[in-house]
Amino acid sequence: MAKYLVISTSGNPGSNSRRMGRTAFAHLQKQGADCAWIDISEMDLPLCDADKCYGMPVSKKLSAAIKAADGILVAAPVYNYDVAATAKNMIELTGSAWNDKVVGFLCAAGGTASYMSVMAYANSLMLDFRCVIVPRFVFATSEAFAGDKISDKKITARVEQATKDLVRFTEALRS
Repeated sequence: MAKYLVISTSGNPGSNSRRMGRTAFAHLQKQGADCAWIDISEMDLPLCDADKCYGMPVSKKLSAAIKAADGILVAAPVYNYDVAATAKNMIELTGSAWNDKVVGFLCAAGGTASYMSVMAYANSLMLDFRCVIVPRFVFATSEAFAGDKISDKKITARVEQATKDLVRFTEALRS
């Protein structure tokens, strides 16, 4: 049976990308998937220094969780027209643990102009680690949220579809 991982990469306690990640995780559980949740804001990850950072217990823990997964959803905020630096740092710390994973994205941003910002991040995973990128990703602005909930039914449906697509791609490639 395939294993799935949802990773929240935001440091903001009121993160909309985390809200989407939690919703996706709940959908995976509802589908009966073997899935795990990681919130890197709770991990106190070091900045990648291309040296001692890899041997740190928290870096090893994150790498092991990524390596154990077959399909991964990355919930990431978009800042300044790019995926947040914490998400990039996560890849730098975990490197080859990403090899041959199926990866999907749940992105939250302040405005609609940065909807393609995840592409450089996706290309890096695809080219460096031979990840298969789920072509449909979720992109939402703050208007899709009310309090701690996703208020836009279309975004909720897209999050659910993202989990279904992740499972479908992962199972197809693992069979």
